[in-house]
Amino acid sequence: MSQGFEIQIFNRRENRMDIEKVYGDGMVKFAYGNPIGRLLGPLIASKMFSQMYGKSQDSIKSAQKVAPFLKNFNIQIDQYQKGSFTENPIETSYKSFNEFFIREFQEGQRTFTKNDDEMGAFAEARYFGHECMSDDLNIPVKGSMLRAVDLIGDDELAKDFIGGPLMIARLCPVDYHRYHYPDDGKTLQAFSVPGDLHSVNPLALKFRQDIFIKNDRRVSILETEHFGKLAYIEVGATCVGKIVQSFDESKPFKKGDEKGYFLFGGSTVVLCGEKGKWSPSEDMLANTLAGIETYIQLGDVVAQAS
Repeated sequence: MSQGFEIQIFNRRENRMDIEKVYGDGMVKFAYGNPIGRLLGPLIASKMFSQMYGKSQDSIKSAQKVAPFLKNFNIQIDQYQKGSFTENPIETSYKSFNEFFIREFQEGQRTFTKNDDEMGAFAEARYFGHECMSDDLNIPVKGSMLRAVDLIGDDELAKDFIGGPLMIARLCPVDYHRYHYPDDGKTLQAFSVPGDLHSVNPLALKFRQDIFIKNDRRVSILETEHFGKLAYIEVGATCVGKIVQSFDESKPFKKGDEKGYFLFGGSTVVLCGEKGKWSPSEDMLANTLAGIETYIQLGDVVAQAS
């Protein structure tokens, strides 16, 4: 990748280091690294731009992008369910790019860890993990930007999470874009925090460090059986037309239940915990210390109860 900036990922399942192939990396570099791009930044990060672009991914014509996308990013499409046109081969079964984007796994493709003291990966994504949210935390964004109070957007609610563990799960456009509950429990409250829609790609974070607290996000405060109280934060991103809640939040949830999904674009889920309740997985912590994200499949272990 140009500018001497490669995104290295440790793939836990394959036990190897990968270089991420970035969808739209030229656009991200232009928007955040180029002086003209920075002038256009407010427009690119506006909701109107993302909603218009997101809407274009609902068109029948957008389905033509699916087959080249699968080939370019080597996506194992046979793991997923077909789209609306079930009589077609899977590559041409989706009625739009957005329908492909929110594709579901076939039954049995992913399973959540059965052990109560192990937290299941709530997204199939690239993870950073920290044992303690503190003011000198600087991966992947600088210092106080990752204080719970800034992420949650409510001083009173954030008190429960100061000094607690934190995980950041970054989803790329190539990924499965549904997110799930990491344990059994219930929703105490949920609300949206309005904001912009900047890219959450590391290329963008390199130029702009306050993205997680500037972006549109949705916060759910969860009471879980084995990991205490969690702040589950879905962060919007450029071209994410919508963050959709597919679960009825008035009802209790089970580990592995689908919580919702992101329509087109790369996106992020941030999970904040109470101090001393759990700790992110050892490999995630070690990789984070080295500035490397860990790619983890949905349902695999991401944290251990203390």
